[in-house]
Amino acid sequence: MRLEFTLICSRCERETDTAGTPNVCIECGAPLLAVYPLEKIAEKFRPESLEGRPWNMWRYREVMPLAADEEPVSLGEGGTPLLSLPALAKRAGVRELLVKEEGLNPTYSFKARGMSAAVTRAVAGGAKGFVAPSAGNAADALSAYGSRAGVPVRVYMPVDTPPLVIAECRALGAQVELIDGVISDCGVKAREFAQETGYFDVSTLREPYRVEGKKTMGYEIAEQLGWSLPDAIIYPTGGGTGLIGMWKAFAEMETLGWLEPGKRPRMYVVQSSGCAPMVRAWETGAETAEPWKDPETIAWGLRVPGALGDFLILRAVRESGGAAVAVSDEDLLAGGDELLHHGVAACPEGGATLAALYRLRADGHIGPDDSVICFNTGAWIKYVE
Repeated sequence: MRLEFTLICSRCERETDTAGTPNVCIECGAPLLAVYPLEKIAEKFRPESLEGRPWNMWRYREVMPLAADEEPVSLGEGGTPLLSLPALAKRAGVRELLVKEEGLNPTYSFKARGMSAAVTRAVAGGAKGFVAPSAGNAADALSAYGSRAGVPVRVYMPVDTPPLVIAECRALGAQVELIDGVISDCGVKAREFAQETGYFDVSTLREPYRVEGKKTMGYEIAEQLGWSLPDAIIYPTGGGTGLIGMWKAFAEMETLGWLEPGKRPRMYVVQSSGCAPMVRAWETGAETAEPWKDPETIAWGLRVPGALGDFLILRAVRESGGAAVAVSDEDLLAGGDELLHHGVAACPEGGATLAALYRLRADGHIGPDDSVICFNTGAWIKYVE
């Protein structure tokens, strides 16, 4: 089984063997990223190659961590709609507002994309079990894909994780451990368990393939817009894998010749004012983010005090000419309610993107002629108690 990519450290550029189940760079501890021979791939893989393929994320398999003769561990993830909201565009004062509705993925969140890719590659590499910390969405996604692959799963979650998510993980066969703390505390427990048992740690950016699944959001919006991109993307950011992945996807598509160079969107990070390490780092000009003390927000996907890929998030924001903004829980809940009134059952993290749009428009970061995509990363139903 031949893999058409290499793994390169995102910081020191050291190459790591793709065999087995690699985690982070053994030299500096930074995330590993898959690098493909894009010039060679471009000779045969073109937009027209996609015609007739199933509308899911594996339609882009030539630029995914998958051997030519290999089948992914899939539940039909990806292929989510890009919804036009003209009334909200008018209210926000922008030319066009689109919402990428990731709540329609398996397990009702964008995490399905990353877990499909990670489980696919790790099972092929011999993983005997999976472990991860999660605020909720990653846990049930990993539980589902582990069940699909027939591999045991253990997840660590904060005690205040919504009961529906906990119940779903258990129903899918995962072992659930609830921790009195936040996701970083759960991460410590997950790493200890991985070391003790040999289970593969699929924590955010502590393995190289979840970002490959998430990057397909970038490929999809480009395809849905006729191989063009919006002026701005607003993305709710905790660990940041989705934003990092999309920025990677845009670079890949430029090299493939699918996108015009220099036309990438401005990337806007939105966090809760109760946990905003990326916003603080962006405002101070720092290249990395200091961990946020005592994080508190109703949007549990944003209650991430520190991110291993912080420097990659900040790099994408700055290279794109974007910004990072924090919104209050009151504003993000209001944004979610407003989206509900327009038919989008958004999670609080999705609501945060609309609240951020209003703020960014008022501050002049986003203009009246801009086309904007807001990402709803999960379904409203997961917050129902």
